[in-house]
Amino acid sequence: MISQWQLRAAFAARLSDMYGREVPAYTTLVDVSREVNEDVLRAQGGDAERLGSISRVTAERHGAIRVGTPAELAQVARVFGALGMRPVGFYDLREAAASAVPVVSTAFRPVDGEELARNPFRVFTSMLTPADPRFFDAGLRARLETFLAGRELFPPELLALADRAEAERELPEEDAERFLQLAVAAFELSAEPIDRAWYETLERVSAVAADIGGVRSTHINHLTPRVLDIDELYRRMTERGIEMIDTIQGPPRWQGPDLLLRQTSFRALAEPRALRAPDGSVTKGALRVRFGEVEARGIAVTREGRARYDRLLTLVDQQTALHPDGGPPARAKPGVGEDRAELARALWAEHIPGTEHDLAAQGLAYFTYSVVPDRPRNGSRPPTTLTDLVAQGWVRADPIVYEDFLPRSAAGIFQSNLTDAGSRDNDQQGAAYDSDWLSGAIDREVLDPYALYERQQNDSLAQVARELHLTTLKGAS
Repeated sequence: MISQWQLRAAFAARLSDMYGREVPAYTTLVDVSREVNEDVLRAQGGDAERLGSISRVTAERHGAIRVGTPAELAQVARVFGALGMRPVGFYDLREAAASAVPVVSTAFRPVDGEELARNPFRVFTSMLTPADPRFFDAGLRARLETFLAGRELFPPELLALADRAEAERELPEEDAERFLQLAVAAFELSAEPIDRAWYETLERVSAVAADIGGVRSTHINHLTPRVLDIDELYRRMTERGIEMIDTIQGPPRWQGPDLLLRQTSFRALAEPRALRAPDGSVTKGALRVRFGEVEARGIAVTREGRARYDRLLTLVDQQTALHPDGGPPARAKPGVGEDRAELARALWAEHIPGTEHDLAAQGLAYFTYSVVPDRPRNGSRPPTTLTDLVAQGWVRADPIVYEDFLPRSAAGIFQSNLTDAGSRDNDQQGAAYDSDWLSGAIDREVLDPYALYERQQNDSLAQVARELHLTTLKGAS
């Protein structure tokens, strides 16, 4: 029997092989990521594995796909449910993007700590929003919904096997092999000709809308390895002549602990596609929709930590807008020029604690806690506060890896790979989508990532209290 985590690991590996054949530059990205990780490990030793073992980091991937309807998203949930992956988080890229990106998203991933350690594969899954009149008028919406209703992304045999794997948490080897074949094939780039006029109609609204609703299949949009030094990877990829997007999305590189998620990508490549003209003839063309993304993961932050991160982003935006030419921000000494990254680093140093200990003490990030085997043995009673337990060597704090995504960063990656901004009528009222709506649409709960991190932290604190025979543990809320 093949367990869910084994199915997940096999699917991630096969998807990576398939995508490497379709987009050779992705293979280069994986190779450079591995080289950087090995160099960081040699230079930093065990510290390099503070946020995950090197074997986990090397194998780690997140994928991205796009679908058109709630029914298609519900089918995606069944396929990934077979792999032990659940929907976590709600992301509204319509509001996070300056360009026209008419999608809402969730991410399917394992949620149990042991499952994440075995294989932390994630798939960021976006769904088109035809009901949003800012992007689609009534006529185009009707045409789009009719088109989407007439396609089949996942064959019934795949969905039946997926339901069985989710219910039984395993599959016999022969059925597992069939499931993997069908699942990988569902995300391959189709050779079926694309209706050029229909694709271009949607492309005038948004290239993302065309990629979703202008074709009769879905495909892996990008696949993302994890790297321990994303700035070094960016430099090495550029040295190899691969065109990267202009920036690294997310928090700045700074001297303090890595937080949340940093992402970048190489630019979308022109891929040959067959295009069908209105007269029925088929010609060779090219579309730019797929790219290779890479990520560096940091520590998961609490709601308060995330609020501080968002405030700093706003502050960076405001000060950058005051000096769009790269001149000195108001807080800098006259004549001292700072670009956006330098400004962000300065603000982070001013407003974010510079150590893991201070992040924990201020309730800004999540950690797991464990009793130290060689803790004090002089017969003294352990202190009753978490801060003292850690400071006096009774308890060890290990950061929890951020397993999720940032809507603004995701939108930034999308925007950086668009040829134009598309069209958006901001005089219209946007259609309402939220996590509760999405849960109902796919008939399964979209989990709150903060609740998952908090539960992981609290479970570890409860274990510490039991081992040290503490009836109360202050600071364990």
